[in-house]
Amino acid sequence: MEVTEAALSKMFATVMPSLDERQRRVLAGAQARALGRGGIAAVARTAGMARSTVGKAVGEVDAGVDPAAPVRRAGAGRKRLADSDAELLSHLDGLVEPGARGDPMCPLRWTSKSTGNLADALVAMGHRVSADTVGRELVDMGYSLQATAKQLEGSAHPDRDAQFVYLSGQVGEHLRAGDPVISVDTKKKEVLGQRANGGKEYQPKGKPERVDVHDFPDPELGKAIPYGVYDIGANAGFVVVGDDHDTAAFAVATIGRWWDMVGARAYPHARRLLITADAGGSNGHRVRLWKVELARLAARTGLDVTVCHFPPGTSKWNKIEHRLFSAITGNWRGRPLTSHEVVVNLIGDTTNNGGLKVQAHRDTGSYPLGVKLTKAEVEALPMTRHEFHGDWNYTMHPTQPTDTSGTTDV
Repeated sequence: MEVTEAALSKMFATVMPSLDERQRRVLAGAQARALGRGGIAAVARTAGMARSTVGKAVGEVDAGVDPAAPVRRAGAGRKRLADSDAELLSHLDGLVEPGARGDPMCPLRWTSKSTGNLADALVAMGHRVSADTVGRELVDMGYSLQATAKQLEGSAHPDRDAQFVYLSGQVGEHLRAGDPVISVDTKKKEVLGQRANGGKEYQPKGKPERVDVHDFPDPELGKAIPYGVYDIGANAGFVVVGDDHDTAAFAVATIGRWWDMVGARAYPHARRLLITADAGGSNGHRVRLWKVELARLAARTGLDVTVCHFPPGTSKWNKIEHRLFSAITGNWRGRPLTSHEVVVNLIGDTTNNGGLKVQAHRDTGSYPLGVKLTKAEVEALPMTRHEFHGDWNYTMHPTQPTDTSGTTDV
């Protein structure tokens, strides 16, 4: 029975979409061989294939069909654009390479380097390329999507490592003696209200927590200022949430509150307290009010209060950051911080697999800015600076010390 070209077209249209590239070649070659003279031309017309492709397919059929052969012959398929466009990869690398950011002639100096923008820039440079091709080439060149990494700490102080050794020695000596050692810092201030909060939390499907589309502060709700005390030996946190200002007075008031409510009971025989703190902020080593308030705390509690500051630019090593504050952030992820009470409750319910326990309290006191203190007032404090870096390591005494051997006065 003679096969018409209409029948061939119908057959190919039905079967070809279900076959891979190699199977389509085998079918075309077998059909052309079966038709005999003129078969290659007929199959080419009805299957929509090039005559050269059908001719090669006939050759494959004549040579014998190997079921284990790959779908595409080695070297077959469309060539990479980079093979025919010698300058494509060098121009693409020049657009993405971080060094190009300082190049005033770089087309994307101030623009997001998305694959679409990169493709547009390359087209403007005379390359015929799409965003998908740019994406594939970037992967082959070793690029990948990456976020910024917080790793740069600024210029390191020459005594940075020595201070870490000294601080560690002080912590170990106090802990072995059974004296309290606390790490202190201010957590990031939080704007209160029905605001979006980072992270995700399980909710009924299709019913996410609805929050405001803007993040403008609400003057009535204000902001939450959490100042934390982390007891290193007890793995326990104590956080006071204020709403006025993050000052040294607020910081020391929180430490005093911790001592009255927790420390004095947990360490009834303690005669000294060690505080580890950042070099800056409300508890910075250059803040005069911080030292004055610590002297008042020492006088009120009868404790020798020693402070060891972390070197500048190393605040991430402060234990309160990764043992307390990170747990708090994880506990309130995805939840709007609508009021101070919500913040206090979420902090107070924070725990982790390591047995962390946290107390949280509200502070409605006033801590004004701009309190001026003279150098003479600080020099009059009952303070001794340690022999090693007395600006970072010092002790406040309940009364003016009489024996200062091994230390230097203010």
